[in-house]
Amino acid sequence: MPGSRTSPSPPDTEPPPPVGAEATPAPDSGQSPARRLDLDKDTVERDLVRLVLTVVELLRQLMERQAIRRVERNNLTEEQEERIGMTLMILDDRMTELRERYGLSPEDLNLDLGPLGPLLPRHEGHQY
Repeated sequence: MPGSRTSPSPPDTEPPPPVGAEATPAPDSGQSPARRLDLDKDTVERDLVRLVLTVVELLRQLMERQAIRRVERNNLTEEQEERIGMTLMILDDRMTELRERYGLSPEDLNLDLGPLGPLLPRHEGHQY
């Protein structure tokens, strides 16, 4: 058509395979190795658990800091302080259980953000 423009097609590029995945061609597929992934179920599950626990640990630390600020400002009743303290202790215990079940250390949850530094602040009593 006169006056219509067509943009050139982008080059055919494949994203890199996920960490822990090996590229293998499908039998009789005629595809290159980068088109099909052989994912290790155990690695994928452990990496997903690691990511979820990292997010939960980040939220736990934020909640803990918020609770400390509220206690220092006397914004909580003794009952609320007790309930928050017990909740945070139970959450910490569950986190420890899940890390042990999946063979993760506290350091495994602290993602390195390059020039920004680690995701989780280092706390006394915690090994981050």
